Amino acid sequence: MTMLRFEWLLLIRSRLTLAALIVLSVLSIFAVARGLHEVARQNAVIAHLETLQKNDMSDLAKAYGPEGDAGYAAYYSFHHTYDPPSRLAFAALGQRDVLPYNLRVRALGLQAQLYEGDIFNPELALPGRFDLSFVLVYLTPLFLVVLLHDLVSGEAESGRLTLLRAAPKAGIALWLRRAGLRSALVFAAVAVPFVAGAVIAQAPVAGVMGGVALIALYVMFWTALCLLTAAFGFGSRINALVLLSQWVILVLVAPTLAHIAISRSVPVPQGVDIVLKHRQLVHGAWEVPKDLTMQRFFHSHPEWKATAPLGKTFEWKWYFAFHHLGDESVAADVATYRGRILQRQALAEGVGYLLPSVGVQAAMERLGDTDIRGYLSYQDQIKTFHTALRRFYYPYIFNRTPFPEANYALAPRFEARPYSGGIRGLYMLTWAALSAGLGGAGVWLLRKRIA
Repeated sequence: MTMLRFEWLLLIRSRLTLAALIVLSVLSIFAVARGLHEVARQNAVIAHLETLQKNDMSDLAKAYGPEGDAGYAAYYSFHHTYDPPSRLAFAALGQRDVLPYNLRVRALGLQAQLYEGDIFNPELALPGRFDLSFVLVYLTPLFLVVLLHDLVSGEAESGRLTLLRAAPKAGIALWLRRAGLRSALVFAAVAVPFVAGAVIAQAPVAGVMGGVALIALYVMFWTALCLLTAAFGFGSRINALVLLSQWVILVLVAPTLAHIAISRSVPVPQGVDIVLKHRQLVHGAWEVPKDLTMQRFFHSHPEWKATAPLGKTFEWKWYFAFHHLGDESVAADVATYRGRILQRQALAEGVGYLLPSVGVQAAMERLGDTDIRGYLSYQDQIKTFHTALRRFYYPYIFNRTPFPEANYALAPRFEARPYSGGIRGLYMLTWAALSAGLGGAGVWLLRKRIA
């Protein structure tokens, strides 16, 4: 304990070390505050749109309720769907800055409505969000490099290494204690703001512990890398250059190359292509004989086959039938689109086992339920809701049942999906083993060097 106190006194006398820890703490606090602010903003937007939705439905009921036509009700009624951020989303906002978390849908063809949100400016998405996962993945290794690059070489260059070797209780424990103390402070600079943010957000305990474990493992990995580099006996400048090169390769170059390789090996069609194909099918349906359209619709919906035949004038059931046929016609394209996205995600997660920077980013987004899997889960919830809408309106439309003003309040209400995030235990075990291997090699080499 006395030796640890001595190391602490040495550390706080170093202005560079103190400045680095303070800057990292400030960045972490700012990232957490920014994440909490963004989560609050998104919740406020959802609440505001929910209020507007009620007003909109009330106005529609007054406008079309007296006519009692279910077709008008189903056609003009947009229903609000939303995907509220999870309690841990503040730490890793993930895909929520580029993919929609609000979508108004109606009982017409769903696919064109779903994928209209895929149109966004990629230049706006390029910088990404400044959140805690950004601080952890990109910045924390740099602070560890600053604090640990001269762990042994600094003492050798100042002429104190021989004296330290001769001191009582010297040896490898001295350097492990020094490296452990600095790494623990770096860990605290990131983890404490994260825990404080989780308390404010009322996050579940298991999720908070998972996030703390991720931070600890990532700090352990880079500490082990710094120890291994220090053990080769280079000068401080060479150590810093080597560690920065490792940071560039592991955090910037390798993930970018992996991303390019995955993108080229698994091409994903654009969502807008599904929208265009769906619209072409729906617009072309006006030229198709009505009886042929209805026969195709009855093939998948035989329960409406016994309803009254079509007349010569426009009928809503024919209109809604060919919109749904548009959905069925692009079903294979949608399955391909989603399958390719999930395939890319699986490959990226596989890269995460080899590149902790990629894995930690993916694990933080999975923990916050803000990754592409979370977004697809939101789409699944919209599909379930859209099916409920169709089942609600179809009996009125196909049976030509009046739809009075009071029925507008009976329409299904969207229920937000449950939290689908989680902790990636296999990732953690892999990184723990990797860190232990690197750290063990570093300690063994360092022990031989200072013996």
